[in-house]
Amino acid sequence: MSSTKTIGIIGGGQLGQMMAISAIYMGHKVITLDPASDCPSSRVSEVIAAPYDDVDALRQLADRCDILTYEFENVDADGLDAVIKDGQLPQGTELLRISQNRIFEKDFLSNKAQVTVAPYKVVTSSLDLEDIDLSKNYVLKTATGGYDGHGQKVITSAEDLEEANALANSAECVLEEFVNFDLEISVIVSGNGKDVTVFPVQENIHRNNILSKTIVPARISDRLADRAKAIAVKIAEQLNLSGTLCVEMFATADDIIVNEIAPRPHNSGHYSIEACDFSQFDTHILGVLGAPLPVINLHEHAVMLNVLGQHVEAAERYVTENPSAHLHMYGKLEAKHNRKMGHVTLFSNEPDNVVEFGKGIDF
Repeated sequence: MSSTKTIGIIGGGQLGQMMAISAIYMGHKVITLDPASDCPSSRVSEVIAAPYDDVDALRQLADRCDILTYEFENVDADGLDAVIKDGQLPQGTELLRISQNRIFEKDFLSNKAQVTVAPYKVVTSSLDLEDIDLSKNYVLKTATGGYDGHGQKVITSAEDLEEANALANSAECVLEEFVNFDLEISVIVSGNGKDVTVFPVQENIHRNNILSKTIVPARISDRLADRAKAIAVKIAEQLNLSGTLCVEMFATADDIIVNEIAPRPHNSGHYSIEACDFSQFDTHILGVLGAPLPVINLHEHAVMLNVLGQHVEAAERYVTENPSAHLHMYGKLEAKHNRKMGHVTLFSNEPDNVVEFGKGIDF
């Protein structure tokens, strides 16, 4: 019997494209479902062009593929439940539902996985904001649909309440207290339904709620790094994880606080393509196939820089001047402001000397 599989990926953006590349290197065939026929994945796979909630298109994908996976959370879980066969979606739709809703996610993390999260409360209307202690700072996030800062309102004073009340009245929300932290970090972990493998701890720097720079390994103590990895493994085991999961966290002086989870390869793990012996995309494909997972080794200290729409020319010049840097462009046809167009990875033991695009090298 042939070991070659046909893998269906829901979502044809850069994550789907890089998943497909890993799968193709392993000898598998890939079919992608995406609303845009010219999506990044179209460069490396067949595309079924249809909306993510088109049940007929999902059924066509399921009928043609051995295994299904997804590249982002905003996938129709009900539609998938209607078309998948037993074991065809190893990640399952429960994980999808948890990660689609911040209320479900907080409940899972704090009560089922029993890891530390920032103090929070569920907000169903502006009435739930009437008694908040304005000596503290908060961020109000819609329970569903938010990304890269969308669907969020920071509350630092009474003046912020008008916008916050409007957001609270428009959708269910979660109100989180701001955490005094030293670093934002994340850990990539992959599972095959039985075992897990974990990547180095990553240090993340955001600008305007969009990841700008990732430094690996994170500049935290070995004790805290071990704790962060143990937390990620604990969450993965609680989920019987198949595929790759990113756990975003805050590192304080003596503790790790979990922020959120993403049930897929993650922007902060892109460095792993060059800097590790297996990438987060490799272990995702191996994981959803139920294959044995390797121990991950970091070749060298690395830095990853995001390339947004306004940075494309600067990034192209940068790699001309730094030929040992690895440029990945995702093949998006239009370079919009703040749209993720690509990334650059380079090896460096001096991450502070690697300047982000938009901070000195964005001409």
